[in-house]
Amino acid sequence: MKIKKGDLVKVISGRDRGKEGKVVSVLLGKDRVIIESVNVVKRHVKPSKKNQKGGIIDMEASIHVSNVKKIASVE
Repeated sequence: MKIKKGDLVKVISGRDRGKEGKVVSVLLGKDRVIIESVNVVKRHVKPSKKNQKGGIIDMEASIHVSNVKKIASVE
């Protein structure tokens, strides 16, 4: 895979087509990436020690590598 953490990418297909963002993490085994503020989903979370309140939170979901195009790399 040619995309690394920190690279600037553009989404070329899917509901977030045209959005750009920085790669937060790469899931090598599944060929997926998580991009900052792209593919945001709502997640229902129970209260726990880590998250005292619980409720509905927004988080980025992964997107397949074939749906993104590298714009700039980090070196």
